[in-house]
Amino acid sequence: MILGIDPGNEQSAFALLDWDLKPKKFGIVPNNKMLSVIDGITYKRPYPAVAIEMIASYGMAVGATVFDTCVWTGRFIQEAYPAKVELIYRKDEKMVLCGSMKAKDSNIRQALIDRFAKHDFKNGKGTKSNPDWFHGFSADIWQAYAVGITYYDLFLKEGQSNENMQRM
Repeated sequence: MILGIDPGNEQSAFALLDWDLKPKKFGIVPNNKMLSVIDGITYKRPYPAVAIEMIASYGMAVGATVFDTCVWTGRFIQEAYPAKVELIYRKDEKMVLCGSMKAKDSNIRQALIDRFAKHDFKNGKGTKSNPDWFHGFSADIWQAYAVGITYYDLFLKEGQSNENMQRM
């Protein structure tokens, strides 16, 4: 299982992927609740992969919310122990999923739909009576799932470089 987390300063999104990359559990919860989500997943499954999106500085001034997010990221890493945590940078998501640093959220979402949707190639969600791969996804859940998929592509996908595999 892979747990992808998109941390925020007050609430965070998560997506738990099975080894077939199918989303098994996902949501957006307050950060205090996210600690319980992480604990429940890592306790029940002693060797899950945990991937958390990491903030990177590009020279711009940032506010208190960015630092609050960094503090929560650290708490999430601590809560996941002893599971191995890999920090995934946004630039890696853009390159792995879209092949371009210019990719936006909408490009990442479409790349995920193109890769995984079975019949609803517009939204990837389907309908209640005919759900597709991303049924129930909204807002930052897409990003949490992208973090998990980027982790898989960088570190677990067959044929990846030895350098990436050694980082695990």
